[in-house]
Amino acid sequence: MFSGVVFDFDGVIVDSHPAHARAWQRFFDSVGTTVSGEQLQFVLDGRKRDEILRHFMGELDADQLVEYGHRKERFFHDEAAQVRTIDGLLGFLQDLENEQLALAIASSGSRSRVDFLLDRLDLKKRFRVVVTGDEVQQGKPHPAVFLKAAQQLGVHSSQLMAFEDAVSGVQAARSAGMMCVGIAQPDRASMLVDAGANYVVPDFASLSYSKLREIFAQ
Repeated sequence: MFSGVVFDFDGVIVDSHPAHARAWQRFFDSVGTTVSGEQLQFVLDGRKRDEILRHFMGELDADQLVEYGHRKERFFHDEAAQVRTIDGLLGFLQDLENEQLALAIASSGSRSRVDFLLDRLDLKKRFRVVVTGDEVQQGKPHPAVFLKAAQQLGVHSSQLMAFEDAVSGVQAARSAGMMCVGIAQPDRASMLVDAGANYVVPDFASLSYSKLREIFAQ
């Protein structure tokens, strides 16, 4: 049915969206840019950091992108102490490992931030491949990050299942030819289904390899 699993990172591997939003709000405050809580939802939809900066601040040169990116990362490190894995993740990963499935991460986040959390939570060893937004030209909903993960795993994308929590991420996974399970609470589930998710769950607590086989056999 499928030979491997590719996970988005923020909101799928780790419950980092609140810390992410606080860090961005602190960054925008530090540069005198007013961004409302509603506008901040843009940063939670699987966007690359440079895309977020340009969206709110207009065109920036390469040096500004680097400087602002580093400043935002420092704010995130300050906010990240309470970040934990999504409910049920560790048991689900163990189940997939027991089935000898290839596991990867395909994130729009920066390499430094993703590695920081993977190291802090002792998760890096669980994934054969980690691809971040730094390594692709186009961010989600373009499928580049998923296609690169498939290439590095050595598995055709049609044989991979993706887990995503954002509309742009679901669209990217489906464009890459992958099956896709959405991670979302009931009030957001329909958005991910409309974007192309084959199935939506609130977390990994009720999931297992056998449960996925059952769902996708229907």
